[in-house]
Amino acid sequence: MNYEIFVDMSLDIDPKIAEHYGIRFVPMEYVLGSETFLATGPESDERMHYFYESMRQNVATKTSQITPYQYEETFGPYLKEGTSILYIALSSGLSKTYESALLAAETMKEQYENVNIEVIDSLSATGGMGMLAESAAKNREAGMTLEENAAWLRENLTYLNHWFMVEDLVYLRRGGRISAATAIVGSALNIKPLLTIDAQGKLVSVAKKRGSRQAMRALADYYKDRYDSKFGNAAYICCADCKDAAAELKEMVLKINPDADVRITMLCPVIGAHTGPGMLSLIFYGAATELNA
Repeated sequence: MNYEIFVDMSLDIDPKIAEHYGIRFVPMEYVLGSETFLATGPESDERMHYFYESMRQNVATKTSQITPYQYEETFGPYLKEGTSILYIALSSGLSKTYESALLAAETMKEQYENVNIEVIDSLSATGGMGMLAESAAKNREAGMTLEENAAWLRENLTYLNHWFMVEDLVYLRRGGRISAATAIVGSALNIKPLLTIDAQGKLVSVAKKRGSRQAMRALADYYKDRYDSKFGNAAYICCADCKDAAAELKEMVLKINPDADVRITMLCPVIGAHTGPGMLSLIFYGAATELNA
């Protein structure tokens, strides 16, 4: 089918899968101390270890939203050739990226009248966006048109489950997710908050556990209670430079579902800048996300 699938660099995806299906990326900038980097595809584990180790040393991080002009630069060469675009954007509940993409799409549709641009609000991040991109690629391979594929994604994206545990509360405090007092008390008590992305694409707190092991067991329990094999057995574990914990969580998942296809990736810097090192997530298709998780 004559359309390309794009996703922005808020995602996590197995690079081999992205290459196999020809998934393309909208670049995003991130800042680490005095250095500015442009993520144009999945970053190497070595680069991400450097990123998170720098954060542990209190090096400041910052990310920036994609501008409409950047979308025009990325999509323009394909549209000029008559190729339409299916774009999966970071959740509108987490960023203004989706709004920027819609503005850019309207402008480009006027300029390139014989092509179409479908912008999908993923209501997701990290591995959830990766799973949507993989689903879109499989749909295209099966013969779905651009419009059919976009409709399928919008209909099914609420079946994505995102479950996170955060290691260090200081990063949630900096982002305004929790108060300074809560961060101090929680850190002293070794509290690990569990979070999810609700049906509006917003990050919400769902529970608190004492210690990493209890938090990981809770993530596995969410998988046990909610996964649905009708969407396949793929699951993503996205970790912020905590591979041993990710491997342990993978074993927990495989005990629940021996057929699970678990992909472990390093958490992308665009999201990791806000959650900090040690964050661990488990993402899979399953029971539909409730409006208020």
